[in-house]
Amino acid sequence: MDERTIMKGILDSYPDPIVFVDNDYIIRFLNRYAKYHYYRERGYKDLIGKSLFDCHNNETSKQHIQMAYEKMKKDGKEVFVSVNIRNQRVYMQGVRNEEGELIGFIERFELNLQK
Repeated sequence: MDERTIMKGILDSYPDPIVFVDNDYIIRFLNRYAKYHYYRERGYKDLIGKSLFDCHNNETSKQHIQMAYEKMKKDGKEVFVSVNIRNQRVYMQGVRNEEGELIGFIERFELNLQK
């Protein structure tokens, strides 16, 4: 079994949407929960290879994402972005290659358990 198959299996097993976006804000990967969320629930089609800003198409969201990415590039820490309409916390986390170079980020959701 190759590493790609293992990694895809791990990411598809995660119970919340995970989206990988490269440094140019191009969507490169959606786990199965992200595909369900964006394709079935939100009605998008074929997001792989398209700009993240096709989903986040208002100027305020775009600026918020870009500012969070710049902050993440500087300190390397995960950035809390917002709470979505499904009461999930949305985070951005940098992804680095083996040499430590930033190759993009994941956008991930998790259930907000605070009351």
